[in-house]
Amino acid sequence: MDTFIQLTVDGLSTGSIYAALALAIVLVNQATGLINFAQGGMAVLSAYLAYAFLEAGLPLILALLAAVLVSFAVGALVERFLIRRFERGDPDTAVVATIGLLTLVTGVIAVVWGYNNRQFPSLFPLTSVEVLGAVVSLRSLATTLTILAIMGILQLLFMKTKLGLALRAVADNPASSALSGLPVGRLLMVGWGLAAALGAIAGALVGPQLTLTPGMLDGALVYALAAVILGGLDSPVGAVAAAWAIGVLENLVAVYIPLIGHDLKIAVPFVLIFVILVLRPQGLFGRKVVVRV
Repeated sequence: MDTFIQLTVDGLSTGSIYAALALAIVLVNQATGLINFAQGGMAVLSAYLAYAFLEAGLPLILALLAAVLVSFAVGALVERFLIRRFERGDPDTAVVATIGLLTLVTGVIAVVWGYNNRQFPSLFPLTSVEVLGAVVSLRSLATTLTILAIMGILQLLFMKTKLGLALRAVADNPASSALSGLPVGRLLMVGWGLAAALGAIAGALVGPQLTLTPGMLDGALVYALAAVILGGLDSPVGAVAAAWAIGVLENLVAVYIPLIGHDLKIAVPFVLIFVILVLRPQGLFGRKVVVRV
Protein backbone atom coordinates (compact mmCIF):
# COMPACT_ATOMS: atom_id res chain seq x y z
CA MET A 1 0.00 0.00 0.00
CA ASP A 2 2.86 2.41 0.79
CA THR A 3 4.24 1.86 -2.71
CA PHE A 4 0.83 2.55 -4.27
CA ILE A 5 0.42 5.79 -2.31
CA GLN A 6 3.95 6.94 -3.18
CA LEU A 7 3.40 6.21 -6.89
CA THR A 8 0.11 8.11 -6.79
CA VAL A 9 1.68 11.13 -5.08
CA ASP A 10 4.59 11.16 -7.54
CA GLY A 11 2.14 10.81 -10.43
CA LEU A 12 0.14 13.81 -9.26
CA SER A 13 3.36 15.82 -9.02
CA THR A 14 4.38 14.87 -12.57
CA GLY A 15 0.83 15.40 -13.79
CA SER A 16 0.91 18.95 -12.46
CA ILE A 17 3.70 19.71 -14.94
CA TYR A 18 1.50 18.44 -17.78
CA ALA A 19 -1.49 20.34 -16.36
CA ALA A 20 0.37 23.67 -16.36
CA LEU A 21 0.95 23.43 -20.10
CA ALA A 22 -2.48 21.93 -20.78
CA LEU A 23 -4.19 24.93 -19.18
CA ALA A 24 -2.30 27.31 -21.47
CA ILE A 25 -3.30 25.22 -24.51
CA VAL A 26 -6.95 25.29 -23.41
CA LEU A 27 -6.72 29.08 -22.93
CA VAL A 28 -5.45 29.64 -26.48
CA ASN A 29 -8.10 27.29 -27.90
CA GLN A 30 -10.90 29.00 -26.00
CA ALA A 31 -9.68 32.42 -27.12
CA THR A 32 -8.78 31.73 -30.75
CA GLY A 33 -10.03 28.26 -31.68
CA LEU A 34 -6.47 27.07 -32.41
CA ILE A 35 -4.26 24.43 -30.82
CA ASN A 36 -0.91 26.05 -30.09
CA PHE A 37 1.89 23.51 -30.51
CA ALA A 38 4.38 26.25 -29.65
CA GLN A 39 3.03 26.64 -26.12
CA GLY A 40 5.85 24.58 -24.58
CA GLY A 41 8.53 26.61 -26.32
CA MET A 42 6.90 29.91 -25.32
CA ALA A 43 6.72 28.74 -21.69
CA VAL A 44 10.43 27.88 -21.79
CA LEU A 45 11.20 31.30 -23.28
CA SER A 46 9.26 32.90 -20.42
CA ALA A 47 11.27 30.89 -17.89
CA TYR A 48 14.51 32.09 -19.49
CA LEU A 49 13.24 35.68 -19.36
CA ALA A 50 12.59 35.27 -15.64
CA TYR A 51 16.10 33.82 -15.30
CA ALA A 52 17.53 36.83 -17.14
CA PHE A 53 15.71 39.22 -14.80
CA LEU A 54 17.11 37.26 -11.86
CA GLU A 55 20.63 37.63 -13.21
CA ALA A 56 19.98 41.35 -13.59
CA GLY A 57 19.46 41.54 -9.84
CA LEU A 58 15.68 41.41 -9.41
CA PRO A 59 14.23 39.34 -6.55
CA LEU A 60 12.56 36.08 -7.61
CA ILE A 61 8.96 37.31 -7.29
CA LEU A 62 9.67 40.55 -9.17
CA ALA A 63 11.58 38.63 -11.86
CA LEU A 64 8.59 36.34 -12.33
CA LEU A 65 6.15 39.27 -12.49
CA ALA A 66 8.36 41.00 -15.05
CA ALA A 67 8.52 37.79 -17.10
CA VAL A 68 4.72 37.49 -16.98
CA LEU A 69 4.27 41.05 -18.27
CA VAL A 70 6.87 40.67 -21.03
CA SER A 71 5.43 37.28 -21.99
CA PHE A 72 1.95 38.80 -22.28
CA ALA A 73 3.32 41.42 -24.67
CA VAL A 74 5.24 38.80 -26.68
CA GLY A 75 2.17 36.57 -26.96
CA ALA A 76 0.01 39.46 -28.14
CA LEU A 77 2.61 40.52 -30.72
CA VAL A 78 2.99 36.93 -32.00
CA GLU A 79 -0.75 36.77 -32.59
CA ARG A 80 -0.87 40.18 -34.26
CA PHE A 81 2.05 39.82 -36.65
CA LEU A 82 2.30 36.05 -37.24
CA ILE A 83 -0.69 33.92 -36.28
CA ARG A 84 -3.30 36.37 -37.58
CA ARG A 85 -2.01 35.81 -41.11
CA PHE A 86 -3.16 32.19 -40.87
CA GLU A 87 -6.28 32.40 -38.67
CA ARG A 88 -8.71 33.06 -41.51
CA GLY A 89 -7.30 30.33 -43.74
CA ASP A 90 -7.08 26.58 -43.51
CA PRO A 91 -6.91 25.54 -39.81
CA ASP A 92 -4.25 22.98 -40.71
CA THR A 93 -2.03 25.78 -42.01
CA ALA A 94 -2.37 27.63 -38.71
CA VAL A 95 -1.38 24.48 -36.81
CA VAL A 96 1.71 24.09 -39.00
CA ALA A 97 2.51 27.73 -38.29
CA THR A 98 2.53 27.06 -34.53
CA ILE A 99 4.86 24.09 -35.08
CA GLY A 100 7.19 26.39 -37.03
CA LEU A 101 6.92 28.92 -34.21
CA LEU A 102 8.01 26.23 -31.74
CA THR A 103 11.13 25.56 -33.83
CA LEU A 104 11.86 29.29 -34.10
CA VAL A 105 11.45 29.96 -30.36
CA THR A 106 13.63 26.97 -29.42
CA GLY A 107 16.32 28.17 -31.82
CA VAL A 108 16.25 31.71 -30.42
CA ILE A 109 16.61 30.38 -26.87
CA ALA A 110 19.58 28.24 -27.92
CA VAL A 111 21.31 31.16 -29.66
CA VAL A 112 20.82 33.58 -26.75
CA TRP A 113 21.35 31.27 -23.77
CA GLY A 114 22.98 28.15 -25.21
CA TYR A 115 22.25 24.50 -24.42
CA ASN A 116 23.88 24.31 -20.99
CA ASN A 117 21.62 23.33 -18.11
CA ARG A 118 20.75 26.23 -15.84
CA GLN A 119 19.23 25.90 -12.38
CA PHE A 120 16.11 27.97 -11.82
CA PRO A 121 15.40 28.75 -8.13
CA SER A 122 12.26 27.28 -6.61
CA LEU A 123 9.39 29.46 -5.50
CA PHE A 124 8.58 27.00 -2.72
CA PRO A 125 10.50 25.16 0.05
CA LEU A 126 12.44 22.05 -0.96
CA THR A 127 11.65 20.13 2.24
CA SER A 128 9.42 17.04 2.33
CA VAL A 129 6.82 15.66 4.73
CA GLU A 130 5.47 12.15 5.22
CA VAL A 131 1.75 11.60 4.56
CA LEU A 132 0.17 8.13 4.89
CA GLY A 133 3.54 6.50 4.36
CA ALA A 134 4.39 8.57 1.27
CA VAL A 135 7.06 11.25 1.06
CA VAL A 136 5.49 14.45 -0.27
CA SER A 137 7.63 17.36 -1.45
CA LEU A 138 6.30 20.72 -0.29
CA ARG A 139 7.34 22.12 -3.66
CA SER A 140 5.22 19.51 -5.47
CA LEU A 141 2.31 20.13 -3.12
CA ALA A 142 2.50 23.89 -3.63
CA THR A 143 2.73 23.41 -7.40
CA THR A 144 -0.39 21.23 -7.36
CA LEU A 145 -2.30 23.81 -5.31
CA THR A 146 -1.17 26.56 -7.68
CA ILE A 147 -2.45 24.57 -10.66
CA LEU A 148 -5.80 24.13 -8.87
CA ALA A 149 -6.01 27.88 -8.30
CA ILE A 150 -5.20 28.67 -11.95
CA MET A 151 -7.77 26.11 -13.10
CA GLY A 152 -10.45 27.76 -10.96
CA ILE A 153 -9.54 31.23 -12.23
CA LEU A 154 -9.73 30.12 -15.87
CA GLN A 155 -13.06 28.38 -15.28
CA LEU A 156 -14.46 31.58 -13.78
CA LEU A 157 -12.92 33.67 -16.56
CA PHE A 158 -14.61 31.75 -19.36
CA MET A 159 -17.94 31.13 -17.63
CA LYS A 160 -18.60 34.24 -15.52
CA THR A 161 -16.78 37.28 -16.95
CA LYS A 162 -17.53 39.50 -19.93
CA LEU A 163 -13.95 39.14 -21.17
CA GLY A 164 -14.09 35.34 -21.05
CA LEU A 165 -17.46 35.19 -22.80
CA ALA A 166 -16.20 37.61 -25.45
CA LEU A 167 -13.09 35.47 -26.01
CA ARG A 168 -15.24 32.36 -26.44
CA ALA A 169 -17.57 34.19 -28.84
CA VAL A 170 -14.65 35.34 -31.00
CA ALA A 171 -13.20 31.82 -31.09
CA ASP A 172 -16.54 30.27 -32.06
CA ASN A 173 -17.58 32.80 -34.71
CA PRO A 174 -15.31 35.79 -35.45
CA ALA A 175 -17.59 37.18 -38.16
CA SER A 176 -20.70 37.27 -35.97
CA SER A 177 -18.66 38.66 -33.09
CA ALA A 178 -17.42 41.51 -35.28
CA LEU A 179 -20.99 42.29 -36.39
CA SER A 180 -21.97 42.36 -32.71
CA GLY A 181 -19.43 45.08 -32.07
CA LEU A 182 -16.74 43.01 -30.37
CA PRO A 183 -13.12 44.11 -31.09
CA VAL A 184 -12.10 40.76 -32.58
CA GLY A 185 -8.47 41.67 -33.27
CA ARG A 186 -7.80 43.00 -29.78
CA LEU A 187 -9.52 40.02 -28.16
CA LEU A 188 -7.39 37.58 -30.14
CA MET A 189 -4.27 39.43 -29.00
CA VAL A 190 -5.49 39.33 -25.39
CA GLY A 191 -6.12 35.59 -25.65
CA TRP A 192 -2.60 34.86 -26.87
CA GLY A 193 -1.16 37.30 -24.35
CA LEU A 194 -2.96 35.60 -21.45
CA ALA A 195 -1.79 32.18 -22.62
CA ALA A 196 1.82 33.42 -22.85
CA ALA A 197 1.55 34.94 -19.36
CA LEU A 198 0.22 31.62 -18.06
CA GLY A 199 3.14 29.94 -19.81
CA ALA A 200 5.50 32.15 -17.79
CA ILE A 201 3.94 30.87 -14.58
CA ALA A 202 4.13 27.30 -15.87
CA GLY A 203 7.80 27.72 -16.75
CA ALA A 204 8.57 29.11 -13.28
CA LEU A 205 6.80 26.15 -11.66
CA VAL A 206 8.47 23.53 -13.84
CA GLY A 207 11.93 25.06 -14.23
CA PRO A 208 13.24 24.13 -10.75
CA GLN A 209 12.17 20.51 -11.24
CA LEU A 210 13.62 19.97 -14.74
CA THR A 211 16.45 22.58 -14.97
CA LEU A 212 16.39 25.11 -17.80
CA THR A 213 17.26 23.85 -21.28
CA PRO A 214 15.83 24.94 -24.66
CA GLY A 215 13.91 21.66 -25.03
CA MET A 216 12.90 21.43 -21.39
CA LEU A 217 9.17 21.01 -22.08
CA ASP A 218 9.22 19.08 -25.37
CA GLY A 219 8.31 15.80 -23.71
CA ALA A 220 5.81 17.43 -21.34
CA LEU A 221 4.07 19.05 -24.32
CA VAL A 222 3.16 15.61 -25.70
CA TYR A 223 1.52 14.67 -22.40
CA ALA A 224 -0.16 18.09 -22.14
CA LEU A 225 -1.72 17.67 -25.59
CA ALA A 226 -2.90 14.22 -24.56
CA ALA A 227 -4.46 15.71 -21.42
CA VAL A 228 -6.25 18.38 -23.45
CA ILE A 229 -7.69 15.78 -25.83
CA LEU A 230 -8.73 13.50 -22.99
CA GLY A 231 -10.20 16.22 -20.80
CA GLY A 232 -11.73 18.36 -23.53
CA LEU A 233 -10.43 21.35 -25.45
CA ASP A 234 -12.95 23.66 -23.79
CA SER A 235 -12.56 22.49 -20.20
CA PRO A 236 -9.80 23.70 -17.83
CA VAL A 237 -11.10 21.27 -15.20
CA GLY A 238 -10.99 18.40 -17.69
CA ALA A 239 -7.44 19.24 -18.79
CA VAL A 240 -6.13 19.24 -15.22
CA ALA A 241 -8.00 16.07 -14.24
CA ALA A 242 -6.73 14.27 -17.34
CA ALA A 243 -3.14 15.46 -16.75
CA TRP A 244 -3.20 14.12 -13.21
CA ALA A 245 -4.78 10.85 -14.37
CA ILE A 246 -2.04 10.39 -16.99
CA GLY A 247 0.69 11.10 -14.45
CA VAL A 248 -0.72 8.59 -11.96
CA LEU A 249 -1.59 5.89 -14.49
CA GLU A 250 1.79 5.86 -16.19
CA ASN A 251 3.48 5.48 -12.79
CA LEU A 252 1.20 2.63 -11.72
CA VAL A 253 1.43 0.85 -15.06
CA ALA A 254 5.24 1.09 -15.08
CA VAL A 255 5.48 -0.68 -11.72
CA TYR A 256 2.52 -3.06 -11.65
CA ILE A 257 2.57 -4.23 -15.29
CA PRO A 258 6.11 -5.58 -15.89
CA LEU A 259 5.41 -6.14 -19.59
CA ILE A 260 5.15 -2.37 -20.06
CA GLY A 261 7.65 -1.15 -17.46
CA HIS A 262 9.27 2.27 -17.53
CA ASP A 263 10.36 2.02 -21.17
CA LEU A 264 6.83 1.70 -22.61
CA LYS A 265 4.85 3.77 -20.13
CA ILE A 266 4.77 6.65 -22.63
CA ALA A 267 2.25 4.54 -24.57
CA VAL A 268 -0.32 4.98 -21.78
CA PRO A 269 -1.63 8.42 -22.85
CA PHE A 270 -1.83 7.35 -26.49
CA VAL A 271 -3.92 4.30 -25.62
CA LEU A 272 -6.18 6.54 -23.54
CA ILE A 273 -6.50 9.00 -26.42
CA PHE A 274 -7.52 6.21 -28.80
CA VAL A 275 -10.19 4.93 -26.42
CA ILE A 276 -11.60 8.39 -25.65
CA LEU A 277 -11.67 9.48 -29.30
CA VAL A 278 -13.67 6.36 -30.16
CA LEU A 279 -16.11 6.57 -27.24
CA ARG A 280 -16.32 10.34 -26.62
CA PRO A 281 -14.57 12.49 -29.26
CA GLN A 282 -15.19 15.78 -27.41
CA GLY A 283 -13.25 14.54 -24.36
CA LEU A 284 -14.45 13.49 -20.94
CA PHE A 285 -15.41 17.02 -19.84
CA GLY A 286 -15.82 18.70 -23.24
CA ARG A 287 -19.02 19.99 -24.80
CA LYS A 288 -20.41 18.25 -27.84
CA VAL A 289 -20.45 20.60 -30.82
CA VAL A 290 -23.82 20.81 -32.57
CA VAL A 291 -23.79 22.15 -36.11
CA ARG A 292 -27.07 23.53 -37.47
CA VAL A 293 -27.63 23.31 -41.19
